[in-house]
Amino acid sequence: MPTMPDSETSPFDLDQPQAYQSWRQTKLETHPGHVEDLIVEIKDPRQLTPAEHEAILDRCRRANMAIYVSGLGDDPDKDIIRALGEQFGLRRLDHNPGADEDAITSLKVQTDDRHAGYIPYTNRPIAWHTDGYYNEPDHQIHGLLLHCVHPATSGGENDLLDHEIAYLTLRDLNPDYIRVLMHPQAMTIPANLAAGEEQRPEQPGPVFSVRPDGSLHMRYTDRKRNISWRDDPLTRAAVSALKEILDSGLSAHFHARLEPGWGLICNNVLHTRTAFEEGQPPRLLYRARYYDRLRGT
Repeated sequence: MPTMPDSETSPFDLDQPQAYQSWRQTKLETHPGHVEDLIVEIKDPRQLTPAEHEAILDRCRRANMAIYVSGLGDDPDKDIIRALGEQFGLRRLDHNPGADEDAITSLKVQTDDRHAGYIPYTNRPIAWHTDGYYNEPDHQIHGLLLHCVHPATSGGENDLLDHEIAYLTLRDLNPDYIRVLMHPQAMTIPANLAAGEEQRPEQPGPVFSVRPDGSLHMRYTDRKRNISWRDDPLTRAAVSALKEILDSGLSAHFHARLEPGWGLICNNVLHTRTAFEEGQPPRLLYRARYYDRLRGT
């Protein structure tokens, strides 16, 4: 299965094609072929057995994600998601503005002033993205957990794509696409203004970057407004090619609907959400964002 090589033989260094080809072969040979291959049945996320932990870790090593299916049903205990994350070294929670006081976000339709105007708190669809793409460089999101308490009556499903597969597919098209998307000014999110006051400053940064541990990080959103791409022909071509990859329905695209007691644990992979219809009880998922990557991946 894929392992992170040392920095001297990084597959993400465009000047080391042999390291890339070796990593690429292993990645494609070991990557799951169906969404069912991501699923791990567990008893209680708060206290995994060694076998359950290893099964989740195996899928995250190969695909940067796993879907767990527990028997907890609609238990609303937020410690479920926190305790699960801690077992994989996820401790540094992102206290984003929409989160609850404990830094875990209740993803549900909310119309109060703090949440109004932000798509995650509506029933509208959300395009391809990684979480926290507007965060500053030293607060990038590397680990992400979603836990379902109540699904929607219909809709609210997710498409999932390992960001390493997106990188691999784009690099195979043209390595220069990767080069321009690693530029520190490749993608800029404008400042967030509310009532004339700056809530968050403008945030430029790369789409692809390499962490100090040698792993690949992706920062991306397919939003159409409130985004600025570096204005040169090759960057525009790279962005267009990446969008085509995301919209193409690759065999590595996975489609899933989380049911009560189910969840997603991942290294902040690319994902979407379809529109949904509310029912009773209303849709509720918990989301935890971390500055940590899953330990052991």
